[in-house]
Amino acid sequence: MPKATRLLLTLAGLLYLAAFTRDRGEDWINATVLPPVLAEISVEMRDRNGDLLRAFSVEDGIWRMRPGPVDPAFTDMLIRYEDKRFWSHAGVDPVAMVRAMAQTLWNGRTISGGSTLTMQVARLIEDGPTGRWNGKIRQIRVALALEQRLSKRQILNLYLTHAPYGGNLEGIRAGTRAWFGKDPARLTPAQAALLVALPQSPESRRPDRKPDAARAARNRVLQRMQRYNVLSASEMRSAATEAIPTRIRMFPRLAPHLTDQARRRHPEAKTHDLTLDAGLQARLEQLVAQAATRAGPRVSGALIVADHRSGEVLASVGSAGYQDARQGFVDMTRALRSPGSTLKPLIYGLAFDQGLAHPETLISDSPVMFGRYAPRNFDGVFRGDVRVRDALQMSLNIPVVRLTHELGPARVMAALRKAETAPDLSGGTPGLAISLGGVGLSLHDLVQLYATLAAGGQGPVLYHRALAQTAQTDRILSEPSAWQIGDILAGLTPPPGAPQRALAYKTGTSYGHRDAWAIGYDGQHVIGVWLGRADGTPVPGAFGGDLAAPLLFEAFGHLKPDFTPLRPPPPATLIVGAAQLPPPLQRFRPRTAAFQNDPMAPNLLFPPESALIEARGGPLTIKLRGGVGPFSVLADGVPVLTGQRHREFEIPNPGPGFASLVVVDARGLSDRVSVQIE
Repeated sequence: MPKATRLLLTLAGLLYLAAFTRDRGEDWINATVLPPVLAEISVEMRDRNGDLLRAFSVEDGIWRMRPGPVDPAFTDMLIRYEDKRFWSHAGVDPVAMVRAMAQTLWNGRTISGGSTLTMQVARLIEDGPTGRWNGKIRQIRVALALEQRLSKRQILNLYLTHAPYGGNLEGIRAGTRAWFGKDPARLTPAQAALLVALPQSPESRRPDRKPDAARAARNRVLQRMQRYNVLSASEMRSAATEAIPTRIRMFPRLAPHLTDQARRRHPEAKTHDLTLDAGLQARLEQLVAQAATRAGPRVSGALIVADHRSGEVLASVGSAGYQDARQGFVDMTRALRSPGSTLKPLIYGLAFDQGLAHPETLISDSPVMFGRYAPRNFDGVFRGDVRVRDALQMSLNIPVVRLTHELGPARVMAALRKAETAPDLSGGTPGLAISLGGVGLSLHDLVQLYATLAAGGQGPVLYHRALAQTAQTDRILSEPSAWQIGDILAGLTPPPGAPQRALAYKTGTSYGHRDAWAIGYDGQHVIGVWLGRADGTPVPGAFGGDLAAPLLFEAFGHLKPDFTPLRPPPPATLIVGAAQLPPPLQRFRPRTAAFQNDPMAPNLLFPPESALIEARGGPLTIKLRGGVGPFSVLADGVPVLTGQRHREFEIPNPGPGFASLVVVDARGLSDRVSVQIE
């Protein structure tokens, strides 16, 4: 039987079946078991403006996305080209079938099909055959059932979700993303025409492989749109000259570590609206990759940007490259590392609140022992008396350990937890070394801590999911102390070319040059930077000030053109010079100083503590070191000598037995020993 005759009989049978089902086959239609119409779609991560950050493919690596807003001009073009009576037919269009039959008989070959969009949807969701009798009958039955159970808009949406656009692309949005790098909300006539033509034969018309076939198919759509007066002749000619895309564009994969985390925490969600800014995220990912490459082999980097007023995370870069050979899959914003000197501002702020110090207080940077622990400065130099302000700006170790000893390491750990960080102690019990980085913290933790400082000692908990309920940290510092810390950090010398006092920032370098840190804030934003190796091996010569600080200031430059001014001082802030401070704040002394020797107090060298002295009734020899004369000596609370300016002299014998000897200098500082005299 000739092919044309077979086709004629087939179409006649389909027309009869369509008429039968419409007039007398309601029960047959109602009994139709439909395939699932809620197919799996790609999980999408969107930024604060609704722009796509990342999408995840579905089964077999297929990209199938929600259509979203679609250009009405494309929808109009699609219906006019594929199914002119879509809005009026019941799923099967007898007129289109007759037309297709007549064209085939006249031309001796298939010119156009008789399938409606609803029938195409039936085939797509069922992935069934198209050429055999049973396949066509099944398509008609499913199409008629779809028309009874769904609205026209829902059927059209199914087509826009499942139509093939070449390769592993399904749906209009995957098509426009891959071929044009944009969503389908606004399309040129040429783009719309290509997207109408592609689903008819997605592989033989793939623009990247068969550009001539793709162009010819597109132009046929354009020509028909001119005949239908959808396009003018000039619009058609102009669209026909538009270039055909030559490659499939990669789907965006911004903030891969953070989006992985969001999907793990909320696996049920198909759309995740995040607080990130896609444009900023892309710029900073590139910036971190470039900085890590400059820093040396196997060096990675991480960066977080947050608004410390609202708590929103605006960018989160977990590594120098998600698939980079430098263990880029490791999220270094969450990895526990030694924070180096970055906790020092918190400790000074706690000391201010406890009345132990003020920015203008003098503190001793001199050798000191705490049991068996003898801290040293990074450069091994001792500077004597320095202002607290200078000690923090120079990041000296000994002064901050003195303050930590007085505060107690437990108080520092409690403040970290109040700031909603999660410090990790390998030994379980905090020691004085926490002030120099002897505790595990993540970059996220440190940004949270500095956001709290920037917000005045209490601020929002950082978050990255849009519309999340914001929470507040507990107060860790008073507003005056938090402002004083910011004022001190703003006085640090910035990298070359950066403005002065625009940013309150601190750098840090962990033991062995394993981690280089820089964290800073202005009046609205806080940024934290980490550079190092993900495996924790040293980076020779890496310092936070040299490596991370320039990246911090560059990141602020990518964030906005100008720095936001820092907060003004709260009314209760004590802003005076050292001479105007209350006497207890002029020089740091522990609270137990009344019972301990001050570093600048006179030191009784002889007799030593608990000495047994054979004086035989004669005078006692006294030898001193330090202090400011003249000196007075008390024996058992009774003055026995005053006005003595020498540091070696004699005093009257207080008599046999135990005696308490006290030497007091001109400033009221003293030393005491207890001896036994025979």
